[in-house]
Amino acid sequence: MAFDPVLYDDIIAAFTIDTEHLHQAAAAFRQDMRLGLTGSPDSSLRMLPSYLGLPTGEERGDYLALDFGGTNVRVLLYRLAGNGKYEMLSHVAKPLKVDGVYDFIGAEATGEEMFDFIAGLVDEVVGGDHETPYLLGHTFSFPSSQTNINNARLIIWTKEFAARGVEGEVVNDLLRAALVRQGLSNVTPNSVINDTVAVLLSAAYIYGDTKIGAIYATGHNTCYLESYTGTANAPMILNMESGGFSKLVPNRFDIALDAASEKKGEQRLEKMVSGRYMGELFGMALAELLGTKEHMHAFTSVDISRILEDVNGDAQSAASIVETATGQMLSAEDAVCVRELARTIVVRSVRLIAATFVGTLWQITGEGEIRPQHIAVDGSVYEKMPLVKETMADVFAELLGEDAPKVDTILASCGSGLGAALAAAMVESG
Repeated sequence: MAFDPVLYDDIIAAFTIDTEHLHQAAAAFRQDMRLGLTGSPDSSLRMLPSYLGLPTGEERGDYLALDFGGTNVRVLLYRLAGNGKYEMLSHVAKPLKVDGVYDFIGAEATGEEMFDFIAGLVDEVVGGDHETPYLLGHTFSFPSSQTNINNARLIIWTKEFAARGVEGEVVNDLLRAALVRQGLSNVTPNSVINDTVAVLLSAAYIYGDTKIGAIYATGHNTCYLESYTGTANAPMILNMESGGFSKLVPNRFDIALDAASEKKGEQRLEKMVSGRYMGELFGMALAELLGTKEHMHAFTSVDISRILEDVNGDAQSAASIVETATGQMLSAEDAVCVRELARTIVVRSVRLIAATFVGTLWQITGEGEIRPQHIAVDGSVYEKMPLVKETMADVFAELLGEDAPKVDTILASCGSGLGAALAAAMVESG
């Protein structure tokens, strides 16, 4: 074995979380939820109101949805048929930037130009119909301040967006003005939600018995239905921005990754679990094993997925991926060790996220009994990464005991669009 066995075991141990620490993480998460509900500055969770409860499952009618979470924008027309049934009548998806053709996200672009482009997509989806009244729900996945269901005000662009005249503005006001310029005064935006909230709405509509929704992809976040038991407040979905949860003990790789990140000290959980950072943590640990810490090697979560999909004895995929990235050839024995490193990093990610789900379940349940329910999850890591679903189930068994069979996770891949349409319907029936 070329790897130092003592160093290897130390690195594996650094990414391993036992049941006791898992329980502590779940309890700390629930405590931060409770602190966040009181507005305490000691909570690392945001507990942002969505101004929506859960759908009844009886929502009916035709509703537009705008899914605006990144460079590619989608506009969809849904027909909700009640009882969890729906049909997508039409949809258009186009990028806001095409190199050499147009750019509506750069600093040279204006918000008016951006929203005029989006209004054109809406026109396309309704087939130029400027008469039929439509309500539009908007999934807007950028940092916003919101005081009611319809007035998300962009705080700051992220994801390389820089269009002028949008930060500090109410995005649905900009959209509404653009729709009027397009001749679409028959289309009324009436709601803005976060993509995680959209996941929960869509799953609750289709499956029922769903009170927790999450994104497990490049980034990570969770929302849930807060019942406000014992108060006069109506139940409401709260967006926790849980990627910012910080009551965890990071290992040395987590600390180094955070120190080198753009926003030090922020999004601590996300940096330990999300697809964006898994490959980076893997590369840092591998560099220690290879004795090449001065040369950081680039890996992605897709690389890790490919390594884990290869279950052959010689772990050839691990050897090939490492050789491509580093130029170093591994023995079959070391390749198997690299695959185990990848497995350990993924399993830690899943265990931490599952622990936060359990903390959320404890908050929902209070002093009562856990009831049968789904946890809705959308995202590429949840959908495609090996080991995720079975590891989630293992954590539920560890932390929930005999209640574990009552809880499962389900893929909610249509969330952003359908959730926006449901928001529009719920606000109308309001």
